[in-house]
Amino acid sequence: MALFNVRVYGLLIDDQERLLVSDEFIRGSYITKLPGGGLEIGEGTRDGLAREFMEEANLEVKVGEHFYTTDFFQISAFNNTDQIISIYYYVHASNTNAVLTKEKAFDFLPEQVADIKGTAEHLRWVSLSELSEDKMTLPIDKVAIKMLLNKKRF
Repeated sequence: MALFNVRVYGLLIDDQERLLVSDEFIRGSYITKLPGGGLEIGEGTRDGLAREFMEEANLEVKVGEHFYTTDFFQISAFNNTDQIISIYYYVHASNTNAVLTKEKAFDFLPEQVADIKGTAEHLRWVSLSELSEDKMTLPIDKVAIKMLLNKKRF
């Protein structure tokens, strides 16, 4: 049975004009994506995104203006029976310096990626001047980044 998988993601841009991204090792693959994830039953999109930022970044955010919702068919990269619907918002935080980040993509310890069924993740800032859709792994994120760069509204 095919299902819809609703995902929520945040565009957090700091005062140094950098975008927060998440580098992850999932099921043997390395991906760079925007912070966020799956919506839980009984949860609104804004509450779900705030929860995801707390879980991933230990950061309290204010979910701002809606940015984009998937407007094309996208099958899940991890389950070929689910259609992905991703919703993107601008998010704001007053204490972005408190976020623990790495400088390099996929800067994991060997034991963090030794188990192909395991997961690992870290956050990283990417300067908007160096950002491109090719820096992202997931197809819908690529669309969102292209739109962000075309808007030039930060």
